Amino acid sequence: MGRHRATILILGAALLALPAHAQQPGWSYSPLPGEGDRAAMGCGLKSTPELYTCVAVRCEDDFSTGVHIHTSRPQGSAGRWAITVDKETRSFDAEAAEPYGARLIGDFSWVLHNLQHGAVAYLEPEDGSPMPDNHIALDGSLYAINRALAYCAPRVPVEPIADPDVSPSHTNLEKPNGPSPARTQ
Repeated sequence: MGRHRATILILGAALLALPAHAQQPGWSYSPLPGEGDRAAMGCGLKSTPELYTCVAVRCEDDFSTGVHIHTSRPQGSAGRWAITVDKETRSFDAEAAEPYGARLIGDFSWVLHNLQHGAVAYLEPEDGSPMPDNHIALDGSLYAINRALAYCAPRVPVEPIADPDVSPSHTNLEKPNGPSPARTQ
């Protein structure tokens, strides 16, 4: 009995030692708690749990689409950002927002489209502060983003549509307690 307790304690300690948020290179479901499959996140090629630059596309609580910036930058992720996708750069404002750090505000349709269809993206804060690795490959981003945004599809109850030419009395071909009608051949 004592042996089993010791094994359980060792396994429990090993699990607690693992990093809680694994920001890894490439595109996948967001590893942040509670995000699950409602968000896709892509991180820089040399991202680690300690140093990372990531962008997340998320199905928001109101079923709209949000684009978030998630970095390990000491100044935080809010502010004005230059986002480059395939050598085209545009600037966007990001306000502080949970759970990623900042959410793009205004019209960010260019970013969303290019994250899905581009080859590589770079994030640079316009204040010039240093960034950890910010080369985000977009391989697999279309699939990951579409999978996450499937949860933004409107939830509409489906009800059967009645055919106006069919009345409930004609749907039963058998007469209760009687013979079936004769059929011609």
